[in-house]
Amino acid sequence: MSRIFRVLPWLCVAMAVCYAPLAHAWGKLGHRVVGAYADQRLNPEAKAEVLRLLAGEDEPTLAGVANWADEIRDGPQARKETSPWHYVNFNRDGCNYSAERFCKDGACVVGAIERFSAELADPARSDAERRDALKFLAHFVGDIHQPLHAGYADDRGGNSFQINYKTKGSNLHSVWDSLIIGSVGLDEATVVDLAAGRLTSVPPLADPVAWAQASCRIVQHPDFYPPRNKIGDSYLDAKRPLAERQLARGGERLAGLLNKLLGPAEED
Repeated sequence: MSRIFRVLPWLCVAMAVCYAPLAHAWGKLGHRVVGAYADQRLNPEAKAEVLRLLAGEDEPTLAGVANWADEIRDGPQARKETSPWHYVNFNRDGCNYSAERFCKDGACVVGAIERFSAELADPARSDAERRDALKFLAHFVGDIHQPLHAGYADDRGGNSFQINYKTKGSNLHSVWDSLIIGSVGLDEATVVDLAAGRLTSVPPLADPVAWAQASCRIVQHPDFYPPRNKIGDSYLDAKRPLAERQLARGGERLAGLLNKLLGPAEED
């Protein structure tokens, strides 16, 4: 067999890895887990308004619409302008957020959460506008808790950091997107329960700036990027509790945000 035919299979693998599409934060399962976690923690007023706004959806729950923002970004009639709303890039020298430096014109996940929170809470907006704002929030609050959606521009949030796992090529974003959570083969309800068990206390609502900075600090931990671009099951097992905790934090904060925006008005 000529040398070119011996090399060709490896070349095809390398090209597939290098030109793989951008991964989606948490994957479909992770986003559904964030939504399902939040669905269980809505107050009665917020729950009723969520159900009203989502009436007509195939699955009128936060879990059911949690992947919509990815679908409209990548579908046949893709809304490419929404792509930068899924993440925010920090510098490698720290996690200090600056809207001027990292989120010009609100085009980042922090700005998107702020924008759609205001639209959802605005009674002057149409139901269609408020419904879409709700669906965006159901996704972006999940995104901001995936650490690599608050990572670095120079490796595209881990998308260009190549990983070898059991002789198979991948990238670090995909590892955190779906492999850590999905590798154990658990269903959605079980992952929700496991995530809930990872929180020793309910996290404060805070704001999306604080959420993004906290995710950035995870990325900047010394053991986040595996040495020699190679991982095994030990990396997945070590990081799974943290990933599950981030899903729970996303669900808690999504519920807290919607309870604040759609719940009963606070008394003076």
